[in-house]
Amino acid sequence: MRAVVQRVSSASVSVDGVTISQISRGLMVLVGIGRDDTASDVSNLTNKILCLRVFSDPADSSKMWKTNVKDVDGDILCVSQFTLLAETRKGNKPDFHNAMATEQSREMYATFLEALRVAYKPEKIQDGKFGAMMNVSLTNEGPVTFTLDSRKFEYTPEPALGSSKQSKSTSGDSIAQ
Repeated sequence: MRAVVQRVSSASVSVDGVTISQISRGLMVLVGIGRDDTASDVSNLTNKILCLRVFSDPADSSKMWKTNVKDVDGDILCVSQFTLLAETRKGNKPDFHNAMATEQSREMYATFLEALRVAYKPEKIQDGKFGAMMNVSLTNEGPVTFTLDSRKFEYTPEPALGSSKQSKSTSGDSIAQ
């Protein structure tokens, strides 16, 4: 699973001109589900989102990165976004074969939302409308934006051996030639 997490002062989702979800201070989370994601990925991403320290200390706003969304009693607005799994290295047309199929993804996304609600406060978790054309509005506070991946680098294939134009220096650092 992949997520783009933004610290926001407000965010909302509308479908067909009607606002269906909105939050005040908290996190806006765009979520992409990969074709081979499992319950372990749901758990990893849920824990990371809830524990990521992206807010200042409430007692001293000059102390950054001290508290998480739970500490500040913040809201979370999640939006499913299969395009986060797009392969864009070749050509100009995105390839979405790494994204999970619609019905499986719908179930896993619902599981993810439920995991957030169980681990935090159900009333603090909002979401868009799965599969709908949504308009997402937000005020990014900072701006602060993070990309999370439940299995770091697994969705990005390593380059083939011999295709890299790097060599090792005597200190062990890679240097481009």
